[in-house]
Amino acid sequence: MTTNLVALVLGSGPRIGASVAEKFASQGYKVAVASRQGTGSKTPEGFLSLKADFSKPESIPALFEAVKSEFNSAPSVVVYNAAALTSPPVADSLFTIPVENVTSDLNVNTVSPYVAAQQAVAGWETLPSETKKSFIYTGNILNVNVMPVPAYTNLGMGKAASAFWISVADGTYSAKGYRFFYVDERYEDGKSKGSAIDGPAHADFYVQLASHEGNVPALATFVKDKGYVGF
Repeated sequence: MTTNLVALVLGSGPRIGASVAEKFASQGYKVAVASRQGTGSKTPEGFLSLKADFSKPESIPALFEAVKSEFNSAPSVVVYNAAALTSPPVADSLFTIPVENVTSDLNVNTVSPYVAAQQAVAGWETLPSETKKSFIYTGNILNVNVMPVPAYTNLGMGKAASAFWISVADGTYSAKGYRFFYVDERYEDGKSKGSAIDGPAHADFYVQLASHEGNVPALATFVKDKGYVGF
């Protein structure tokens, strides 16, 4: 392993984000985490903690600048783990969701990760060619399974749009050794994990993806303890 590997986790919640940060640190990565609770200092685990508002895509480049300033290197692994949704204020009435909430949630679910991917690619151009580069997005089943649940509308729109551009990016850049993954944890029968998603299982799979092992496709469905499983 090279000596200055850096991972940036955007959206460092208590389940997936925290598990992913800890796992990459255990693999020798220097780790930065970004969230609304970021402090601009180090966490007790030694991670660089950055304050972030993912509803404002224009704020994303500054996070990458902070990482480069702290570690003297661009991150080779970028994990986008933030998500947002707004339920209709009138129950089951889809079009009562205010437009400003649709825009804000799409920023979090699609536009900010797109900007993060732009920044990741720009940074990867400065890293040694032998360093593996990966952009990993925490998705779910909503890119392929349209549920008639108005509360999922903003989340589903964002996940579906992001799955599309991530697939295009992976097809475009994989020949350069740049991988892009939309990750979706499933049960063994292929059903959605929903709120039962497993943080440590994601962390294990993300480390595998960062190593580019197993010829996993961009739409990376996985099962705990089994890794990639195509559905």
